[in-house]
Amino acid sequence: MTDVNAVPALVEAPAAVGAPAFADAVAEHLDAVYRYLVYLTGDRAAAEDLAAETFEKAFRSWWRFDPRRGALRAWLCRIAHSQAVDWFRAEARRRRREDSYARDASEPVEPVFAEGLSPGLERALASLSPAEREVVALRVLLELDGPTAARVLGISATACSTRLSRALKRLEETMGDGRD
Repeated sequence: MTDVNAVPALVEAPAAVGAPAFADAVAEHLDAVYRYLVYLTGDRAAAEDLAAETFEKAFRSWWRFDPRRGALRAWLCRIAHSQAVDWFRAEARRRRREDSYARDASEPVEPVFAEGLSPGLERALASLSPAEREVVALRVLLELDGPTAARVLGISATACSTRLSRALKRLEETMGDGRD
């Protein structure tokens, strides 16, 4: 019986076309793709996320890469460009939602996040971006698993995990600053 979810043992392009192994391609082109994404986005954190998503997508479609049709770096940059365009569109939608919410929201009289939270934790949560608060709410408060939260947010599981990690790090730093 074969496991349908198992990654094939062959993580290489067919030898007949002379493509390098995927790990070799990552080692050779990761920095270039990352620099390209930093240039496109102007945001190192977003570029890291997009580079991860680029190589995740490249891995899933590695079997389609044919070095006879074009250079590997060009193929990877085409994927990176597509990921960046999607990111720009998502950021524009997120900003419009946040602006709309900010215009409609009035000053809350009650605690914003939940009853019983310390004022320090309230302030720390308020210091997070809406996207970070959203991922914390889905993963921590609602206890959704990573892939489910990623689907809700419309991002990859890798981006969801990275966003959660950064949000928790910021919470920890903010809470640590309040204790001093």
